[in-house]
Amino acid sequence: MRVVIVGASGNAGTALLRRLRPEPGASLVGVARRLPPRTADYADVEWHSCDIGAPDAAARLAPIVTGADAVVHLAWQIQPSHHRRRLYRTNVLGSAHVAEATVRAGVPALVFASSVGVYAPGPKDAYVRENYPRTGVLASSYSRHKVLVEGLLDVVEAHHPALRVVRLRPGLIFQREAGTEIGRYFAGPMFPAGLLRAGRIPVLPAHRRLRMQAVHADDVAEAYARVLLGDVRGAFNIAAAPVLDPVVAGRAFRGVGIPVPGAVLRGAAAFSWRLRLQPIDSGWVDLGLQSPLMSCDRAAAELGWRPRHDAVSALRELVAGMAARSHTASAPLSSDPELPGRFGGLVHGRLPGQGDPY
Repeated sequence: MRVVIVGASGNAGTALLRRLRPEPGASLVGVARRLPPRTADYADVEWHSCDIGAPDAAARLAPIVTGADAVVHLAWQIQPSHHRRRLYRTNVLGSAHVAEATVRAGVPALVFASSVGVYAPGPKDAYVRENYPRTGVLASSYSRHKVLVEGLLDVVEAHHPALRVVRLRPGLIFQREAGTEIGRYFAGPMFPAGLLRAGRIPVLPAHRRLRMQAVHADDVAEAYARVLLGDVRGAFNIAAAPVLDPVVAGRAFRGVGIPVPGAVLRGAAAFSWRLRLQPIDSGWVDLGLQSPLMSCDRAAAELGWRPRHDAVSALRELVAGMAARSHTASAPLSSDPELPGRFGGLVHGRLPGQGDPY
């Protein structure tokens, strides 16, 4: 089995490499903009450098994916959030280039990392299936991009019925080794991560709709592996129990929930984002408040998938990783402080929105 993983150096990508490496006869090809160092974790992977958003990306990718049994597209840009065109270039145009190269090379399967963010606003007290409307949360550029790419995949499926197209729609993906990356993406380089070492978060914002699902990266990787080793098509929701809300988080981290209106959460995020005090805009608040809860019954029935980690233990592992600044040697998960968007980059005058650290 020859599998090309586009975005193999990121959070889900590194977990998928761990999962597929022991498979008998597995031949793994990693594609990333910046190649990881030749350490033991990456030495047995055939690596190729490619900026998937570049105009010639499809032509460059086609020979890389030729002869593959499947292409898994995980590459996605969340930062720099102040540069929307750059995010669109990678997320939407880059995804189109990956699909074009897959079709051009005659690869039989394309697996895409979609998200709960593709769904329209929905219930927080019930669970939606994969046929729920895919119109996204309009205030979130992340959500809008996921909707656009899934629409692109609909067109690809219609024109190429022999191509097996699968979309995985996970909740938040956590693992210890992503602590540095997730802290940087969602809290910023000046976040005092050391305060988390006690495993306690004393105050948590509370809102009745602030309820989200999460899953451990290794369990997501298992779902991808089952898709690759099987013959399924279509979409699969991927998440673990329990649903994470202020009550559950308060018990896990010995904290107290303080009720905060949604307008205050949005306003605080928007104001601090405009001042570049933290890296996420108010669209992420809207996504957290509006995205529905997902039923994972199809993944259980057709993939035989069940998470080995519950959502609380995955969250605890992530917070411990943030406190310890856990990382890997790959560029997205790296702890290199001198890159743009990190503390050393700020010292040298490179703001999170400058350069391209991802």
